[in-house]
Amino acid sequence: MATTSTLAATHLSSLPARHRHDHRSPRLSLFLKPSKPSSGPPRLSLLSSSSASRRAAAVRAGDIDTSFFDAVNPDADVAFDPPAPPEGFVPPPSFDDGPLEGEDEIAAAYEELYGPAYSGVSVLGNDVSVMDSKVKKTTGFGKVKREKVKDGFEERVIQVRRVTKVVKGGKQLHFRAIVVVGDKKGQVGVGVGKAKEVIGAVQKSAVNARRNIITVPMTKYLTFPHRSEGDYGAAKVMLRPASPGTGVIAGGAVRIVLEMAGVENALGKQLGSKNALNNARATVVAVQMMRQFRDVALDRGIPMEELWK
Repeated sequence: MATTSTLAATHLSSLPARHRHDHRSPRLSLFLKPSKPSSGPPRLSLLSSSSASRRAAAVRAGDIDTSFFDAVNPDADVAFDPPAPPEGFVPPPSFDDGPLEGEDEIAAAYEELYGPAYSGVSVLGNDVSVMDSKVKKTTGFGKVKREKVKDGFEERVIQVRRVTKVVKGGKQLHFRAIVVVGDKKGQVGVGVGKAKEVIGAVQKSAVNARRNIITVPMTKYLTFPHRSEGDYGAAKVMLRPASPGTGVIAGGAVRIVLEMAGVENALGKQLGSKNALNNARATVVAVQMMRQFRDVALDRGIPMEELWK
């Protein structure tokens, strides 16, 4: 064993210095030398990254003056002293303090932003086709039109109101729309919907109205078979049949519901409340209480002539 190590040492001593370095045992060095600058991408080096971080810390320490914080006590209570407002400063009015816009003003504002109304009737008195052509010219890709459901029902807006909801962060502004849909052949429905925009609220209320379709009993003279009364909440509605040629003599939401149902001769009266939604639903309740004479005779098992004896 000693002879082998002696021969190895003698062999290494006879080699040149540049070959001796190649036969030394490899060692792991933690400090890598920075790579030479080259045209290629930069190489990662522990020594270069540590020196760069030290240089960046030195630059940051030299540029920022931290002597101000030497006399500041972090545990002390600092009173908030806001700057005084300048002379002649008038605080802006609150959003809720201003006057409320009317339904026509809201509709006109949305027509200026989004074009003609959803029903094709212009609130500002402009031609709908002309406004569509202007929109196409200004935007370049036309106006996005809402596809109406072609199911035979017509839509009529009763009321659009701005409502607010008080939440933790303040007040949320929404619009509530009341819509009546009907085919003017005895089918009618009342719906209500809320959204952040008027168009979205009308679409929601129209969908809700189609889910609540009822059938209105009418005679061949397009009037009610008999008188009826209905109430919803504090609203009470009184409906009476009328002779041919009388027309629909009613006001508010009652008139719109009867016209969308196809009733042409009737008398209606709102009692107790002026709420449009409650009066519309009270009209639906009153209509649902009506029955045709043939249905009553069929249930009782007698001919229709016996009903008037």
